[in-house]
Amino acid sequence: MKMESEAHKKLKNRMSRIEGQVKGISNMIATEKYCIDILTQTKAIRSAIKSVELEILENHLNTCVKEAMESGDSNKSSEKLDEIMLLLKKTTKL
Repeated sequence: MKMESEAHKKLKNRMSRIEGQVKGISNMIATEKYCIDILTQTKAIRSAIKSVELEILENHLNTCVKEAMESGDSNKSSEKLDEIMLLLKKTTKL
């Protein structure tokens, strides 16, 4: 992944926080916490993951895809666009 070290560090920190939230939910389930409280936490995790996902996608578009487009190589450009389309199609099926 092509990313500046500061952005990379921020993403790693965000993922560590998400990991902590997931462990927290596991503990909430184990201690039979109120369902709505657990669901509130799962919603927060989904939102955090979506945010990370969008940041990585933006980085990919601004680096890898941009480089392929600017290279003048139509095969590289098509390959990068096909990757994005495949990803989007998979995402919408969930």
